[in-house]
Amino acid sequence: MLHGLAVSHRYLLPTADALADRHPVVLPDLPGFGLSDKPRRAYDVREHAEVMAIWLAARGLDRVALVGHSFGAEVAARLAVLVPEAVAAVVLSSPTTDPRARSRRGLIGRWLLDTQVEAPWQVPILARDIADAKPWRVLATVGHSVRNVVEDDLVKLGVRPLVLAGALDPVAPWRWRAEVAAITGGTTVTVPRAAHNVLTTSPRRSADAIAAHLRTAG
Repeated sequence: MLHGLAVSHRYLLPTADALADRHPVVLPDLPGFGLSDKPRRAYDVREHAEVMAIWLAARGLDRVALVGHSFGAEVAARLAVLVPEAVAAVVLSSPTTDPRARSRRGLIGRWLLDTQVEAPWQVPILARDIADAKPWRVLATVGHSVRNVVEDDLVKLGVRPLVLAGALDPVAPWRWRAEVAAITGGTTVTVPRAAHNVLTTSPRRSADAIAAHLRTAG
């Protein structure tokens, strides 16, 4: 499971716990975030994917199911293109970045809208993650996200992904998720009453959707 650009493995733990009785789950922190080393500059999508490819190979992990959330979905898509032989399935959860908000102002504006519909109990987790990463790294990674044309990777995916999100998500709205599914031949699952952080706030429904997708993906 690959986390988003301002956070770490911590906010993915609810869905990881809900999946763990059905599948082994690994939650790495991308370079610069959470418990990982802190490079002096923010890595872009390609660099994160290259690090993850090395990380998977070093641990002998192959034929994995990638679950990427938000910016992590961009990294998951690039990783699946980079090392297709290592990837058996892909889940793109609340994927960034919708071309209609492909600017720093547009993406940050949508995140601000999302704060109005998210559960407030998440604030301490997210604040700790931002403090660990440092605000400058978060802002720099926003820039990398909006410069990454994720469609270039989506058209090359060798597997049909699950596109998973909350019904209230303004960051990855329905129209964009439908486009992602159309580009990739994937399927969509929308979780009622959930917003962008669906893997935090709706773990059981998210885990059930992921497990069902993995059954069909073989």
